[in-house]
Amino acid sequence: MKDSIHVSKENYLKAILEAEAEGRQVIPATLAHWLEVSAPAVTMALKRLRRDGLVEMGADGIVRLTAAGRETAYRTALRHHLIERMLSELFGMEWYQVHEEAERLEHAVSPAFEAKLLERLGNTGTCPHGNAVLPETPAERKKRGEIPLSEAAAGGRYTVVSLHERDPRLLLFLHSSGIDPNNTLRVLSQNYDQTVSIELPAGTSILGRPAAEAVWLRPASQA
Repeated sequence: MKDSIHVSKENYLKAILEAEAEGRQVIPATLAHWLEVSAPAVTMALKRLRRDGLVEMGADGIVRLTAAGRETAYRTALRHHLIERMLSELFGMEWYQVHEEAERLEHAVSPAFEAKLLERLGNTGTCPHGNAVLPETPAERKKRGEIPLSEAAAGGRYTVVSLHERDPRLLLFLHSSGIDPNNTLRVLSQNYDQTVSIELPAGTSILGRPAAEAVWLRPASQA
């Protein structure tokens, strides 16, 4: 369990931004679980963030970013994105390792270094997990013809286009299961217990719903 000293306001704001990309609404308990902090630490952090005009929380208990909070979250997400691309494209680090490393480094990037990274990499590309700088909502992804593995039709062949990257343990699990960005898979069945049976080049695998919801696909003929 971490304490509030080790979790900056940027971590909280980026977590809320990332939740939008997963189609989730954030309550304080969500932040406590995601950031591995105590409930009292979250309460104190949200009080400061509300005081600073970065978040708001209505009677429904949902935590939402203000315009100022969204801008701060975006700047943190941009640094994270640039570091991931730097580690992958310039240093050859594996895609399932860069997220956790970027979490450590994103707060240490100076404006001058950020400018150099932008000059070298740009801000329109995707990270090693297939995601743009500003996370997209499930509705936005579906408009572009993508679908989560948890909703993919049985019998269809798909290409993995992006992965939710918030949880480094999930990324390692997906990699060990043979699910890497740009890989092709076939959905064998959507099962009664909400698991998904898939066929990969290395063999068959079964994923639970949380993992399947984190994998976004495009029909192989369209990829």
